Amino acid sequence: MKAFPAPFLFLLLLSQSYAAPSSLIRLEERDFGEVDDGSTVRQFLLRNANGMTVSVISYGAIITEIQAPDREGNFRNVIAGSQSLDDYLSRFPAAAVIGRFANRIKDGRFKIDGQTYQVTQNARGNHIHGGAKGFAKVNWTADALPASETEAGVIFSYFSKDGEEGYPGNLIATVTYTLNDRNELSLAYTAKTDKPTIVNITNHAYFNLANEGGFEDHILWLNAHQYTLADADLLPTGELAAVSGSPFDFTVPQTIGWRLDQIGEPHPKIYDDNFVIKGGGNKIVVAARVHEPQSGRFMEVRTDQPGVQLYTGNKQGFCLETQHYPDSINHPQFPSPIVRPSKPFTSTTQFVFSVQ
Repeated sequence: MKAFPAPFLFLLLLSQSYAAPSSLIRLEERDFGEVDDGSTVRQFLLRNANGMTVSVISYGAIITEIQAPDREGNFRNVIAGSQSLDDYLSRFPAAAVIGRFANRIKDGRFKIDGQTYQVTQNARGNHIHGGAKGFAKVNWTADALPASETEAGVIFSYFSKDGEEGYPGNLIATVTYTLNDRNELSLAYTAKTDKPTIVNITNHAYFNLANEGGFEDHILWLNAHQYTLADADLLPTGELAAVSGSPFDFTVPQTIGWRLDQIGEPHPKIYDDNFVIKGGGNKIVVAARVHEPQSGRFMEVRTDQPGVQLYTGNKQGFCLETQHYPDSINHPQFPSPIVRPSKPFTSTTQFVFSVQ
């Protein structure tokens, strides 16, 4: 099994344009193993002209690695990942695509056009992250995108049958990963259905931009003046609370760990909260910026989704999951996650890397 070549070193200069050498191989593909049904899992390596690389696999449409440079030009994987398929099969797969509905649905129950649907109850009687398997534990169909002079990409698609996990409608979901020479990793989602259903797709990557150590000293800014209040089961109450004067206020950049001790029930000393993105939901806006002072790595998150979940309950890293609000189908005042045959779901999230 051929190993991927190590990325070459480079020093990122934000104002400079990069010309790709004619010999640059932007995309490589290889087998990554087999799953129980005998299908082959494929891995794709995307490379840009700056030496940055992103690896993704067809199982769960998982990002297995993002190699990003520090201010000295040294590369490091900035997400929790593995080069072993067994690691993903034996635990919840980090950096997978989550669907049909990311986050929680109260009692696993909702109505569309007056009809009640019951989906898998896999979290204390509630529904979370698409159910027992969802989109994260299936092998997606994969196709490399045509070669380009400025970017590399791959598209994954999955057919979710009517009734799968209890969801209505046959659904064709896709996610396209694209890495360009501006160090932008783009995740473009689509979903088409033959009957009304709900869709809330995200990626559950755990980030750590440091060369060593944890993420608590990362400096975070969130474009959010409100968050959704939650009950003991982390389900929204329907109320929006102001972040001002609380440990949820990242409108002024703060270290992620500075106020963890101030967070009480229902999740003491852990962020697991949906933030309302200012201006989000209609067009791509900046949702978050993260800076790791020692390495100099800087990540900007852009999205057209209305919310972003900050999660710090795993020491491997922090999550910034762009999304519709949790349980939004049961709160008419929240942005609607209903998708209809006449109106497919589309969404884009971008992770943009640089150094400071």
